[in-house]
Amino acid sequence: MIDRELITKTEEFLKQKFDSGLYFAAHPDAKAYRLEHTYRVANIGRQIALEEGFDETEMVIACLLHDVSYCEEFGEEGWMEHGRHSAKIARPFLQSLGLRDDRIEDICYGIAIHVDDEADFPGERTAFAMSVGDADNIDRFDVYRIHEILTDDGFLGMSYEDKLKYVMERLERLHKFMDLPNATKAAEKMWKSRLEFYIEFYEKLADQLRCSKSILD
Repeated sequence: MIDRELITKTEEFLKQKFDSGLYFAAHPDAKAYRLEHTYRVANIGRQIALEEGFDETEMVIACLLHDVSYCEEFGEEGWMEHGRHSAKIARPFLQSLGLRDDRIEDICYGIAIHVDDEADFPGERTAFAMSVGDADNIDRFDVYRIHEILTDDGFLGMSYEDKLKYVMERLERLHKFMDLPNATKAAEKMWKSRLEFYIEFYEKLADQLRCSKSILD
C-alpha cells in the first residue's frame, strides 16, 4: 500500500526545488519536461516495485528525487554528476520523513548511481537501488520520446537519403540495446517491450520511406 502522505510531501519538496532553480526560471519548458519525465519514471518504478515486491512508497520517492539536482546550475561536468548531487539534496529530506537509515541509504545509493553506475559514498548495488536507473532508462523509450527525438534531430528537414540512413542506423542501435541488462525481471520485461515497439516503429518508417521513392519490385 502506498503512503500518500509521504508521496505528497516528496512531490511538494521536488516542486519547491524546481521552482527555486535559476535555470528553470529562465526555461519553463525545461522545467515542465523534467517534471513530466520524473513522474513517468516514478510510475515505471512503482510498477517494478509492485511486480518485484519492493516497497512502493520508497521506490516512488526514490524516482521522484532522482533528478532533483536539476534545480541547480550544472557546471562543466554537471550532467554526469547530477545523480550524486541529487542524492546529496535528497538525503536530509529523506531523514525528515522519518525513514529508517538503511532505507535512506538504499534510496540515496540508487539515486547516486542512476547516471553512470558510480556513487561518491559506499553502498550496495541492491535490486531496489539499481531499479531507479532501470526506470529512468525505460522512460527513454516511450511514445513521446519518438516525437521528441525526430523533432530535435530535424528528421523532417532531411533529404530522402539521409532519412533512410538515419532510420537504419537507429534500428542498428536499438537491436544492440535489446540485450542490455536490468536488475529485475519486471524491468527486463518493460525494457524489451519498449524496444520492440521502437523497432517496429522504425521498421515501418523504413518501409514507408522505401515506398516513397519508386515502385518496388
